[in-house]
Amino acid sequence: METRSEERVRAVLRRAPVVMEALRVARDVDVPDWLIAAGAIRDVVWDDTHGRPPTAIPRDVDVAFFDSADLTPDRDRIVEEALRARAPHLPWQARNQAAVHLWYPRRFGTEVAPFRSSAEAVGTFPETASCVGVRLLANDDMLVVAPHGLGDLLECVCRHNPARVSAAFYEQRVAEKGWRDRWPRMRYVRPRQG
Repeated sequence: METRSEERVRAVLRRAPVVMEALRVARDVDVPDWLIAAGAIRDVVWDDTHGRPPTAIPRDVDVAFFDSADLTPDRDRIVEEALRARAPHLPWQARNQAAVHLWYPRRFGTEVAPFRSSAEAVGTFPETASCVGVRLLANDDMLVVAPHGLGDLLECVCRHNPARVSAAFYEQRVAEKGWRDRWPRMRYVRPRQG
């Protein structure tokens, strides 16, 4: 059943030409279980919350996909090349969520269990407002995946998601991103210490 929150997210994204283009391109490339997620979605919604037009070009367009048949780094590269061939002006970043458990410990020093889907992986992103993914369906409807709900995204709340990153990593990330300057109405929730 569609919720008003999902309707609102869809309406905001439909007013963002770059996001709509990215969704159409990702749909054309059609890798398994794909979602455009994280900042490309969050930033557009938070800009809208602040009464701003969507950012012309996002910092990156994260495409989470799930292909357990090919866990090699080449799979990410091949998907990014296919996306760039169709929209070279967009900053694509494609990651096979089926392979995250193989490289994440080397890069971040923390083990993660293998994921079973893109939606499960998106649910582990550092902030709950970033744990949202969208897929453009064949009929141009949008599938909205939000494992932690849409409240924090729509209310411009920055809250730590402890599923994958520590509170210290989250706090450092928020400080480095400059989100408080960009979105002054953002409500920052300090992580629980423990």
